[in-house]
Amino acid sequence: MTTPLEIGAGETALFWILGPISVIAALGLLFARKSVHAALSMVIVMLIAGVFYIANDAPFVGIIQIIVYSGAVMMLFLFVVMLVGIDASDSLIETIKGQRVATALVSLGMLVLLTSVIGRVGWGEAVGLAAVNTETGNVTGLAYLVFGRYLWLFEVSALLLIVASVAAMVLAHRTRITPAPNQKQWSDKRFQEGRFPAGLPAPGVYARHNAVDTPALLPDGSISEISVSRVLAARSQVVDPERYAEAPRDIDREIEEGSER
Repeated sequence: MTTPLEIGAGETALFWILGPISVIAALGLLFARKSVHAALSMVIVMLIAGVFYIANDAPFVGIIQIIVYSGAVMMLFLFVVMLVGIDASDSLIETIKGQRVATALVSLGMLVLLTSVIGRVGWGEAVGLAAVNTETGNVTGLAYLVFGRYLWLFEVSALLLIVASVAAMVLAHRTRITPAPNQKQWSDKRFQEGRFPAGLPAPGVYARHNAVDTPALLPDGSISEISVSRVLAARSQVVDPERYAEAPRDIDREIEEGSER
């Protein structure tokens, strides 16, 4: 039988292992630029919070924490993906090296853990089960409230979630009525409108760097706002080309200092 000292040591080890992971995930939620990373960080925080509840003899609150909050977060992430959109080619790019191997190993470990735990389940004697079921606990009392007094509120909440999910899919779905324009049609449209007949300036022109996140420079040295994608500008991922312009200035300064010696 486990002693209180062993229980306290186990909870302490659990806290010192999962606590820093939860803090790192919370910081990732605050500073992540992509909605995918932010949602996954929040799921990690919610899962660890549920584990803490279970470790402190609150299994019902812990399970509700994992099921409700993690499920709600993933539903919110689903809404974001539907409304914002994602390119199909992005799913084929492995941005984090080794994530597929790590996912396979973690999934295999979870399968082995669940198999071992389920294999050790003991149903006990029928008399003991009957004695336990005769007592009304907190879960039973909560079930009477949810499916009894507050049944309509529970059903209306479920209906609202279903309507929200269907509305997100309807709003995000876009059926193209006409065929997509080709390059010649886009070129004709630019000449007809009289705006940018030669095309938009490429990123990084006169900026000593031709990356897509580096804005082009105009002849007077100012930044061309139309040379960078609006998506990168909204994500605050545009690089300031001033740091590339400082390099030749430093070289000229060193040449002048060397000639004066």
